[in-house]
Amino acid sequence: MLLPIGDTPNPRGIPYVTYLLIAVNVAVFLLISLPLTSARPDLADPMLLEYLRAMGARGPLSAAEIAKHVTAYDLFVFRYGYRPGDPSLLTLFTAMFLHGGLLHLAGNMLFLWIFGDNVEHRLGRVGYLLAYLATGVVATLFFALFVPGSQVPLVGASGAISGVLGCYFLWFPRNSVKVFFFLFPFFMQTVLVPARWVLGFYLLIDNLLPFLINGGGGSGVAHGAHIGGFLAGAGLAFGIDRLSGLRALDGEPKGKADGARVPGADEVSRLLRAGEPLLAARAFLALSGRSERMRVAPAEVLAIGEYLLAGGHHPQALSLFRRFIAERPADPLLDRAYLGAGKAMIHHPRGITSAYQYFLAALDVARSEEVAGEARVHLRAIERLGERK
Repeated sequence: MLLPIGDTPNPRGIPYVTYLLIAVNVAVFLLISLPLTSARPDLADPMLLEYLRAMGARGPLSAAEIAKHVTAYDLFVFRYGYRPGDPSLLTLFTAMFLHGGLLHLAGNMLFLWIFGDNVEHRLGRVGYLLAYLATGVVATLFFALFVPGSQVPLVGASGAISGVLGCYFLWFPRNSVKVFFFLFPFFMQTVLVPARWVLGFYLLIDNLLPFLINGGGGSGVAHGAHIGGFLAGAGLAFGIDRLSGLRALDGEPKGKADGARVPGADEVSRLLRAGEPLLAARAFLALSGRSERMRVAPAEVLAIGEYLLAGGHHPQALSLFRRFIAERPADPLLDRAYLGAGKAMIHHPRGITSAYQYFLAALDVARSEEVAGEARVHLRAIERLGERK
């Protein structure tokens, strides 16, 4: 048995929204689900007849038969779970807080506890809550595409939690997940596994493969919702990164170069040689295409980035280093780009955990002891600040 039990590194502070979501889900289960599970349905409830028809009941049924097989919670789920054949805006949200049993709830809350804090720290409390709800809605609608006429209610937080996992997959690729390997009595050990391995297994083996085998439904597990939520979260994370990069490029550093117009990559090199790094920075940030940026020597690009860092232009520096990493993944100076991105990200209001990723990457690809040593210094500093689970 493999059981994720934590992750590392973690941000400072308390993930209040993650804990609130866990508390609400647990409260709904304890205060509503459990009591209704042991209660009999009201035989006069008109929803009972609709439920029986939707579940395929045929012919007259005695009260004793109904009481034997139907609980009040079945009707509650039928009313407040999301039914693709009878959709409503209300149930898009209420379904996220209902669960089919204790194990269903426990598995979902475990994953939310492990992965939620980093994503909450990155998005902020309000942004995180909105992202959780939005990806949960997308997950449900994605699932409904494949079973449009189904009257079987969809319940559970796993679609929204999959959205959190999608964000985590994109933003924290170098985090590790603590996995408990249990093969009693031969092997019991906790090991660190790269987060993307765990999340990739979750997406591909746990969900995509069963989804394809079952044709989108019929397995009793909403694999489509998990896939839709994960893709929605990854898409959201990508969009936020893209938007941040565009904003950074728009925010050019101010100085004596105001109003200057530069023609292209050749001018960037000329300005650097002339001792005009501010003009060179503006010229580089104004380049419109990848091919033009690639004409600037890697060392010159990094020199501009380090100038922007030194001048406090952290968003622009981060955008420059990110572009370097994306466009020159095999460059011998890649380690310096990762290091620079980490140093720029430190100054982002919620960038500490992302900075940690960049410093780890710098250490992984370091070609000099100078870069490796500086990356280790930053990693140790972040670890001293962080609170590990």
